[in-house]
Amino acid sequence: KQWYQRRVAITAGITNNLRSMLLGRISRLVSPSLCRSNHTVTLFPGDGIGPQISESVKEIFAAADVPITWEEHEVYPILEKNGKTRIPQPAIDSIFKNKIGLKGPMRTAIGKGHVSLNLTIRRTFGLYANVRPAKTVPGVKTPYSEEGVDCVIMRENTEGEYSGIEHTVVPGVVQSVKLITRVASRNVAEYAFKYAVDNGRSNIVALHKANIMKMSDGTFLEECRAVAEQFPQIKYREMYLDSACLKIVKDPSQFDVMLMPNLYGDIFSDLTAGLIGGLGLAPSGNMGKDGIAIYEAVHGTADDLTATNKGNPTALLMSGLMMLRHLELTSYADKIEKAILETLTERKFVTGDIGGSATNPQYTAEICRKIRASS
Repeated sequence: KQWYQRRVAITAGITNNLRSMLLGRISRLVSPSLCRSNHTVTLFPGDGIGPQISESVKEIFAAADVPITWEEHEVYPILEKNGKTRIPQPAIDSIFKNKIGLKGPMRTAIGKGHVSLNLTIRRTFGLYANVRPAKTVPGVKTPYSEEGVDCVIMRENTEGEYSGIEHTVVPGVVQSVKLITRVASRNVAEYAFKYAVDNGRSNIVALHKANIMKMSDGTFLEECRAVAEQFPQIKYREMYLDSACLKIVKDPSQFDVMLMPNLYGDIFSDLTAGLIGGLGLAPSGNMGKDGIAIYEAVHGTADDLTATNKGNPTALLMSGLMMLRHLELTSYADKIEKAILETLTERKFVTGDIGGSATNPQYTAEICRKIRASS
C-alpha cells in the first residue's frame, strides 16, 4: 500500500511539472495581444491630410500594441432622388455594428455643392453632443502656458444654423433658418452635466445670445436650466457669447465646461484651440444615441499641406486617446500620451504649425520609438 501511494505521488508530481512547463512554453509563444479582448473600430480617413494623419494614428497604435482592429471605409456624398445627401451604406453599417469610430477631416465645398459630410454623418448617427477639450500642452508655448488652460466645450451637434435650411425669398434675398428644438437642447444639456459629474468638473456656463434671439436661444436656456436643477452639485450660470469671448482671453481659468448651441460651439472652440497652440492640438468626440461615438480632430482638411507630408497628426491622435479611454483602454492611452508629450516637449521632431520643421513621418516615428523604448 505504501509503495502504491509513493508511485501515485511521484506520478502526480511529474504530471504537474509537465503541465507547468507546457503552459510556460505556450505563454511565451502566444502573443499577449491574442489573450486580450479586441475592439473593432470603424475608420474614415477623410480628405486632404486625413489619410496621412490617419496612417500616423494606425502606426502609433500598433507600436503600443493597442488591441484594435481597424475597419476602414471611404466616405463620399451620394445624392438621392429626394435631394438628400447620404454616405455609402457599408460605412453606415460599419458604425452601427461597431458603435465606435475615428474620423479624419472631410472636405466641404464653400457656397455650393452637397450638404457637408460632417453634418450628414452627425445626422445619420444621431451624434447630438460634440465634446471639445482644450488643455495646455507641455512643450507648446503660448501666452497662457504658465497659468494653463483646462476647459471643455460642449456643443449641440445636430441643429441650429447648421441645420442647412436655406432658401431664396426673392432674387437677392436669402433666408437661413436657425432650428432649435427642446429635445436636442435637453439631450446635449443632460450629456454636459453627466460629463461634468463623471469627470470631476464643478461648474457649467451656458453661452447664448438670448437677448437678441429670444425664442431660439431662449428655448435652449430653458432646457439647460431644467437639467441644471437635477444636478445641484454642479454650479450653473449663463453668459452672453460675446462676453465669454472677451473673458476667456483675459482669464481662461474662469471657465470649466461651456455649453452652447451648434454654431457658437464651432466658432468658440477655434478660439480655445488658439489658447493652447492651434487647431493641430485640438481633439473632439461626437457622442450619440444607442452608445455610438465617433472621434475626430477639430481642424479641417488642410489641403495646402497634403503634398508636403507635413500634416500634424496630434489632434487626431488625441481624439484617438479620447476614444481609447471611452473603450476603457486607459493604460494604452496613457502610454501613447506620455510619448506624444515627451516628443512635443523635446521639440526635436515637431511639425511646422507648432514651430518645428519635422515631417509627419519623422514626428510619427519618434513617438513610436518612445513607445517601444518604454515597453
